[in-house]
Amino acid sequence: MRTIASSIAAIAVVAAILFVPRATYSAEPPYDINVVMGLSGGNTFIGAAQQTSLKVLEDVINKQGGIRGRPVHFNFYDDQTNPQVSVQLTNEVLAKKPQVMIGSNLSAMCRAISPLFKNGPVDYCVSPAIYPEKGAYVFSSSASTKDEIITFVKYFHERGWMRIARLTTTDASGQDADTDFPEALNLPENKGMTTVAAEHFNPSDVTVAAQVARIKAANPQVIIVWAPGTPFGTALRGLKDGGLDNVPLATSGANMTLAQMKQYGGLMPTNLYFAALGYIGGVGSRQMQPAIRTFQEAMKAHNVGIDFMTGMAWDPAMIIISALRALGPEATAEQIHTWIENLHDFGGISGVYDFRDGSQRGLSQKDVLVLRWDDAQGKWIGVSKLGGGL
Repeated sequence: MRTIASSIAAIAVVAAILFVPRATYSAEPPYDINVVMGLSGGNTFIGAAQQTSLKVLEDVINKQGGIRGRPVHFNFYDDQTNPQVSVQLTNEVLAKKPQVMIGSNLSAMCRAISPLFKNGPVDYCVSPAIYPEKGAYVFSSSASTKDEIITFVKYFHERGWMRIARLTTTDASGQDADTDFPEALNLPENKGMTTVAAEHFNPSDVTVAAQVARIKAANPQVIIVWAPGTPFGTALRGLKDGGLDNVPLATSGANMTLAQMKQYGGLMPTNLYFAALGYIGGVGSRQMQPAIRTFQEAMKAHNVGIDFMTGMAWDPAMIIISALRALGPEATAEQIHTWIENLHDFGGISGVYDFRDGSQRGLSQKDVLVLRWDDAQGKWIGVSKLGGGL
């Protein structure tokens, strides 16, 4: 009974946060939330989807009454998918003395700017591939890349795909995969799995023919391509040209954008898998339903297709808005930080958050599932349970 009562109470709290009644706006200027992210360069697909999502959310928030009657405005800065530019722009933002910032949206940029937030303000990185220290002012969106990879490997194991080949970029995203995949394979429950090829390429490379030839010679049962954005297209082209488009292919959720699926349609393998969050496959607990319903209705009203990236920035922004609604727009960075660190039973579109675990993200493998891209239907289909089991 206590569990049921707790769940009902949590739903009521989230509903109250999400469905704030319309209010008369004050004469104060909009509350600016600065967003630094890659809107051009190799991150264009990802950044465009997340920017669109935040613009939709801005409309939703302001129709609900903003933050205690004060409208909200997301102010975007394009870091060009370049860590140096991201640092430069973040310093410009910090000079304005904000309480909070969102960005960037790939691990390389987030890692470059994270030291700037050692003593505040709050920064919510829209990437799952960083691991802030417990208690840091930096938070990371989604379940972690490590959780995605463990989910993938569990799924492969249950499918009997024991021979794995990797094709990864030499940047921060690829380096994460080079660490996390071997660790996942070494878990006791994945006994018998092996890496038969581990190939790399630079994000700026235009061909991976030599790497694909070596992968083909290794005869893998599944291929991992960990290369977000434009490099993913390079890998797809190389695998197709090399005759490996009939081998199951798995890739990062960073490539889960409808625009990218459309552009690379002619290069898609027969079976393309992603590890992502439940809302993509229509999977969500009772606590998540108010948030998912708001998200889906808003996207439909704005004629925006739903993919992993359109959802990636939604919960981080909503958590920040919820903190400001609870504390007021004059809340300090320290107050916002403390509020998020103690947040739990918060139903978002990606899962039920609990930041008390010290992960600085509030989600885990339990919130991840494997999905397959269905080219004929133009959408992702869930093929596993949450956690990766069949």
